[in-house]
Amino acid sequence: MSLQAADRPLDELHDAMLLDLDGVVYIGPEAVPAAPEAIGKARAAGAKVAFVTNNAGRTPARIAEHLTQLGVPALPSDVVTSAEAAARLVAERHPQGSDVLVVGDTGLRQAVRRMGLRPVTVDDPSVVAVVQGYSRSINRDLLDQGALAVARGAFYVAANADATAPGEWGHTPANGAFVRVIAHATGVEPVVAGKPMRPLHEEGMLRTGATDPLIVGDRLDTDIEGATTHGAAGLLVLSGVATPRDLVAAPPHRRPRYLAWDISGMNRTHPAPERNGEQTLCRGWTITTTDGTVHVSGAGEPLDGLRALCVAVWSDEKVDPTGPSVVEALRALGL
Repeated sequence: MSLQAADRPLDELHDAMLLDLDGVVYIGPEAVPAAPEAIGKARAAGAKVAFVTNNAGRTPARIAEHLTQLGVPALPSDVVTSAEAAARLVAERHPQGSDVLVVGDTGLRQAVRRMGLRPVTVDDPSVVAVVQGYSRSINRDLLDQGALAVARGAFYVAANADATAPGEWGHTPANGAFVRVIAHATGVEPVVAGKPMRPLHEEGMLRTGATDPLIVGDRLDTDIEGATTHGAAGLLVLSGVATPRDLVAAPPHRRPRYLAWDISGMNRTHPAPERNGEQTLCRGWTITTTDGTVHVSGAGEPLDGLRALCVAVWSDEKVDPTGPSVVEALRALGL
């Protein structure tokens, strides 16, 4: 996968926008400034919108309420959470009424209950599965109970494996960090329900009726890898977790089709860098790679320079994507 051109706005080229939330639509309690207008434009262009989140802590109703308060009108049915995907994985393997130990918050407990399963918080021989999702109030007792059940042989499901999430103070530990507690203690790795695995985006496609969605996210290891897994178009936005340096070093299965500063990129056209021998050009920028060294020349919008740099580095096996030459190139682009 490499960056591609779009001669029409992406919300006109694709029939649905599958939007991540944290770092894309909002950060903590506040909206990403571009989000309300961008989502309104996408809907006006005729694209369906679904909010597809690895956060299993809150219910779809609470998330929809939050979005509406931020100026993004949403119904609970517009929200697809990893809690729903995780509960489905258990329900496919165990009969209704089975006890499931929930290491998580209200959203996860309600998703388990909606699947006809019985959420519990204390280990018992009747517990058939442990489902773990993000909670800001996670405590030691619940982690202990989850570890005991997993060690005993209960089916272990993680709603997602995100190590961090963007917040108002910076990047803080997310569900994947707490999953490592139980996995390390028991030696058992969970089945992961959320992105980049297929269930979440498949549910988003079902709800919107999409056949050619655009997957918009701020993480390479979940959103963009998830897009690649589906063979779908992925738009990486730099308003959340991923940095320009992360992008340049991305392996092939984590490279987006499109790149933007924020979610407004889905309302715009996109240029494609042109590779010509040792040179890669994008609008006013030229990136030259010679014997593993990167040189930057030109001027213009830094994002176009980043597009050119990515394609140059991805195309030249001699260039170390994490080396000092690339770091200096990013500095020259003001990134």
